Amino acid sequence: MRRRTHRKSARGFTLIELLLVVVIIGIVVAIIIPNLMDSLQKAKQRRTVNDVRAVGSAWFSWVTDQLSAAAAGQSAQTFDLNLLPETLDPNDLFEMLRRGDMNYIAVVPSRDGWGGDYTYLWAGNAAATPTFGLRSTGRDREEGPTTNPYPLGPFPTTHYEEDIVWVDGNFIRFPSGTQTD
Repeated sequence: MRRRTHRKSARGFTLIELLLVVVIIGIVVAIIIPNLMDSLQKAKQRRTVNDVRAVGSAWFSWVTDQLSAAAAGQSAQTFDLNLLPETLDPNDLFEMLRRGDMNYIAVVPSRDGWGGDYTYLWAGNAAATPTFGLRSTGRDREEGPTTNPYPLGPFPTTHYEEDIVWVDGNFIRFPSGTQTD
């Protein structure tokens, strides 16, 4: 009687199957990476908007309480940041907002979501109506717009190079869709 031997077939992947898998992985990566990068930029922008809102609200409260004057809102179509001649260091602003019985804020951030420095602007105590502002220069870390005064209003959320600006209790430059209240 003859003995039957079962031979295991050593089957692997063909070159075409391997290439097909590599192409599919490449297509998936090509779709996911740009979306991931955009999501990271949106998160940095959101963090910056939230920082600006928190510091701006605390500063607005301080101005209202300590100086008994508040200039809320802008009715013009532009704002000239040259009206705010003094620049405050974040540590000095922190000390100002923590002075006395009231603690208006726990932290004054010095860097925005992209790692650029915030600019804290102030007309000073001598101004008839205390005016203050905060600015993040956005992803490109360059002051904009190329012309001053700033146009007021929103910009498309995908324009990460745009400055985010808060003046006297209101956003004057901000990503569209941002809740400005």
